[in-house]
Amino acid sequence: MTPPRPPCLQRARAVCLALLSVAALAGGSAQAATPADLLAGYSAAAGAPAVAARGQAFFTTKHGREWSCASCHGATPLRAGRHAGTGKAIEALAPAANPKRFTDAATTEKWFRRNCNDVLGRECSASEKADVLGWLQSLRP
Repeated sequence: MTPPRPPCLQRARAVCLALLSVAALAGGSAQAATPADLLAGYSAAAGAPAVAARGQAFFTTKHGREWSCASCHGATPLRAGRHAGTGKAIEALAPAANPKRFTDAATTEKWFRRNCNDVLGRECSASEKADVLGWLQSLRP
């Protein structure tokens, strides 16, 4: 009989599998996904479920930089926004208001990487992505 793995190895394995599933969604030839698929991957990678209230707070707060997510997307991103620097129109971010959002893993990762760098000066963690996406999915027009 094989002895049970220590909890730290079990968690590391779960995180690794979650990251592989997000990478497979992002790198596979069929990149179609759903917001729920992406949320499940980010939550698994974070090792905890998303917390919508934490996602809302993250989205609307400045993190030591010039902008918050809400600076361009609006405090409740159910309508089109406008880029704070360029003035370029941005389609609604919440999936309920824009069904095209969060349906391609590679595109989602690209925009998380760019926007997190603008807002935080670094990439977002899996937990931050899960929380924000969890909150965005909770919004209804």
